[in-house]
Amino acid sequence: MATVQRRHLLQATGAGLALLACGQSVAHGSQLGDLTLDHPYAIPSAPGMLEGFAFLRQLRNSGRQADRLLGGRTPVASAVLIQQREAQAWRTVEALPVAPHSEMPLRHDGPWRLSLQGLRSPLQAGDRFPLTLRFERSGSIEVRVWVQQPRNANP
Repeated sequence: MATVQRRHLLQATGAGLALLACGQSVAHGSQLGDLTLDHPYAIPSAPGMLEGFAFLRQLRNSGRQADRLLGGRTPVASAVLIQQREAQAWRTVEALPVAPHSEMPLRHDGPWRLSLQGLRSPLQAGDRFPLTLRFERSGSIEVRVWVQQPRNANP
């Protein structure tokens, strides 16, 4: 019996390590190499709107090398664009730089957002959907986005 238990323990440990290597989700955050993507969320969109917005509570790079978020994809929209606020307008940019040893919020009240273009249906509070983010150095990761109404939602 001890041999069977040991084998199950080794299998469970191996499965856990495989999940870590693949960038597994923990709670409502994900790890991809040196990057931690904390609490992916989107705000509800108005009926008839063809654009929605997704965010991260925080994007952390614990590594010694810079990375760049190059874009993403999701089944709920036809395109995912990276946008930066400049003065009172939003501008689409090629990439979002992620400095080494940095923590950077991508919140709804901040200077960066992911614009979900061509929404297939409105984003409603309580919905969840997959979003694959692609980084220059770290590769791609699928995160689970929760649609929620933040305290101050003025994208």
